[in-house]
Amino acid sequence: MTRILKFIALFSIALMVSNCSDDDEATTKNLGLNISGLENLGSDYVYEGWIIVEGSAVTTGRFSVNDNGVLSETNFILDIDDLNAASTFVLTIEKVVGDDPGPSDVHILAGDFSGNSGNLTIDHGAALGNNFSTSDGNYILATPTNGDNNDENSGVWFLDLSSGSPAVGLNLPILPAGWQYEGWVVTGGIPVTSGKFTNVSGVDDFNGFSGTMGGPPFPGEDFLNNAPSGLTFPINLPGGKAVISIEPVPDNSPNPFLLKPLVADIPANATDHTTYSMGQNLNFPTGTFTR
Repeated sequence: MTRILKFIALFSIALMVSNCSDDDEATTKNLGLNISGLENLGSDYVYEGWIIVEGSAVTTGRFSVNDNGVLSETNFILDIDDLNAASTFVLTIEKVVGDDPGPSDVHILAGDFSGNSGNLTIDHGAALGNNFSTSDGNYILATPTNGDNNDENSGVWFLDLSSGSPAVGLNLPILPAGWQYEGWVVTGGIPVTSGKFTNVSGVDDFNGFSGTMGGPPFPGEDFLNNAPSGLTFPINLPGGKAVISIEPVPDNSPNPFLLKPLVADIPANATDHTTYSMGQNLNFPTGTFTR
């Protein structure tokens, strides 16, 4: 009888331990991420995931991405009730230091749960809300800020001159909070900004390379003065590139961000005051998530 009682006691203890272990495991659940196309944000910014639970954002954790696009973390342990109740996953860009506890305005990817998984895209309503498939653009080479017929191939203006008069050259959607457009030229492999903007029919925020005269009321820049390291102004732009990027606010880098919906190779024989078109470059990050 004693042996039987000892067996029952040991069995009861083992069962209690097992039940406790099961209860502990049942309080958490894993969220897995598989994302491609992200870039290294440098030392001042990180990516942070969020699940939307009954309208509120709950952080899933932060991660960085190396120069090869590899995520530092792909699995995140979360409260099981929160994760099971989540409707949407959102990826943001956050400051490393001095960040608010909630998500920033810079939503780069998002997707809804369908069962226990979902797809991440930039065009989800909780991200940028557009896939830019209807975007297009035009540009000319000219240097209006130093007068006529002076170094005309040293400036780029994102406008359309095909009618004989300057007109809007960019067809781009309005961006949500946390994002703005930026124009660029790439010459000798070096990207140089022409300015940031949110309105395609107004001046941008930069004229630090221009001459002393006014330019047209469209995004663009003359590259005549104050050349950055590695370049000499004025510079011949044919053979380079013209680029429109989408930049986070605040901006994480002086270089173009990974979202570049419009890109053009400037013809080597390009002539000034001629309208050239830009091509779409819709190579955006994508991913999946599972719970």
